[in-house]
Parts: sequence; C-alpha cells; structure tokens
Amino acid sequence: MNKLVAAALGAALFCVTPMMSLAAPLVAKVDVSNQTMVVIYNGQVAYRWPVSTARPGKITPRGQWKAQWLSQYHKSSLYNNAPMPYSIFFNGDYAIHGTNQISRLGRPASAGCVRLHPEHAAVLFRLTQKVGTENMKVVIDN
Repeated sequence: MNKLVAAALGAALFCVTPMMSLAAPLVAKVDVSNQTMVVIYNGQVAYRWPVSTARPGKITPRGQWKAQWLSQYHKSSLYNNAPMPYSIFFNGDYAIHGTNQISRLGRPASAGCVRLHPEHAAVLFRLTQKVGTENMKVVIDN
C-alpha cells in the first residue's frame, strides 16, 4: 500500500511541477516566436509587451532563470558601450533591458538580450526591485 501512495504522490508532483515553475511572485515570460513578453505579477497577468530577441546569427537562450543582478544605467561592455537601461541580468551576459531602437520591437534585432521599450523596462526593473531578484523568474521559450 505504501508503494501505491508513494507512486500517486510522485505522479501528482510530476503534474504540478510545470505550474510551480511559474509560481514566483514575478515572472517575465518571453515567447521568441511571437516576440512578446507577458509579465505575471502575484499570479496575474499584469503586462503584455513587444520585445526584440536575437537577430539571425545570434542566440537568445531558452530556459528558466532567476534574476541575478540589476543595473539601472548599464552600458554594454561587449557592444561599444551601447545603452542598456534598466538591465535585469539573468544568465551571464544576457539581460532584459530597455532599448533606444523602439521601432525594431516586435521582431528579432538584438545580439541575444531581450529588448524592451525603456518605459516597460523601467516598470519591470522596479517590480524586480520590489520583490527581490530571488523572487523574479525569467522564462524564455519557443
């Protein structure tokens, strides 16, 4: 009987795990195929924004990460001091950040980061500060 209960609990946990992956207080979910971001705050969709991810020949990583660190006035050390306002770094040199190339949002244009309108990046940055980097999750798929 104990094996049956353990198996049932294991199956239940397996089914719930995908939902738990989005259980952080703040989730930035990026859909590369649609070039959009959905921001989920305390379990509710709070925002839907256009983004730019990697242009051809570059890569935006897929997966899930916690925010690692924030830099409000960041400039790229890899790309000629390009402005990266309201940067939320999540995977090494990869970040969600504002861009001055607003007209390119909604289609691939970056070197791999997730670009947002600077006003949207500021909102996400402040929410991340509010909940803490340990409670902010970045999910990139498709």
